[in-house]
Amino acid sequence: MPSPENDRFADAPISRLVGFQVAPPDSEGVEAGSTPLGHAIVSLQCSHHHHNPMGRVHGGLIAALADAAMGIAFGRTLLEGEDFSTIDMQINFIRPVKTGIVRAEAEVIERGLRIGFVRCDIYGPRGKRVATANCTCSLIGRG
Repeated sequence: MPSPENDRFADAPISRLVGFQVAPPDSEGVEAGSTPLGHAIVSLQCSHHHHNPMGRVHGGLIAALADAAMGIAFGRTLLEGEDFSTIDMQINFIRPVKTGIVRAEAEVIERGLRIGFVRCDIYGPRGKRVATANCTCSLIGRG
């Protein structure tokens, strides 16, 4: 059974620095009081401060948003004494974003004893998919 401390991933220092907003587990379409293992929704209010030289949200920021959502989703599956590291990540950009709320929805696809696979869809302010991402995570013991 996953440890309650697993939502420590939802309050990571990088999330506070960048301004990511992490949805609490019970707001993700599951019954209140239950733990949605392997799911996470993370959003960011984007403005001109997040733009690249072409006047659009920087792709690295969208990748960081996806990485945060996938890390939180996978982190919510950890058992006591487990940690993990992302060993591979891929992102495909579909359309640009200028301003508004960008939302990443991540889901653990498979979690084995040593490796886990996570996918993520990233949506722009109009609800259209702007990117997709996936990652591979390696489970490690705390040491």
